[in-house]
Amino acid sequence: MNCFTHGGKPAVGMCGLCQKGVCRECVGQDAPRLVCAACLERREFAGASWGWYGVGFEYKSGTIIAGWPLVHVCGGVDPVTMRPRIARGIVAIGNVAVGGLAIGGVACGLVAVGGVSMGVLAAVGGLAVSAGVSVGGLAVGSIAVGGAAIGFSYAIGGRV
Repeated sequence: MNCFTHGGKPAVGMCGLCQKGVCRECVGQDAPRLVCAACLERREFAGASWGWYGVGFEYKSGTIIAGWPLVHVCGGVDPVTMRPRIARGIVAIGNVAVGGLAIGGVACGLVAVGGVSMGVLAAVGGLAVSAGVSVGGLAVGSIAVGGAAIGFSYAIGGRV
């Protein structure tokens, strides 16, 4: 395999972000993953608070409350660890979200909204589990409303 930029030079590996072959000249200094200089430049140009890395995005507000950002929005894959990004904040929005108000495919928090949601006060989603109010296709909680509902106090649904 040859370098994507310098076609005649042999590649030493593939960029962890864009998956293009890179030679020694094109390798960026981004440990521990092999990242090409072009992807590294895009990452640095994007800035610290809002970053688009080619395989995801991330935004964190500057306001911090109890060590958590007020708003954290993210998605995609972390380019260093190559693992899914997790939104953690007072308001967390992402594929996986943890926070006071969590919105995502998998959401966990005081109030959770998502495909699979686990909330202390309320949960809304396909599978909703909460100590308080749960609304979803399968709802489990003190008050449960859904297609299949298991409620400790009240249950309303197709199957109770």
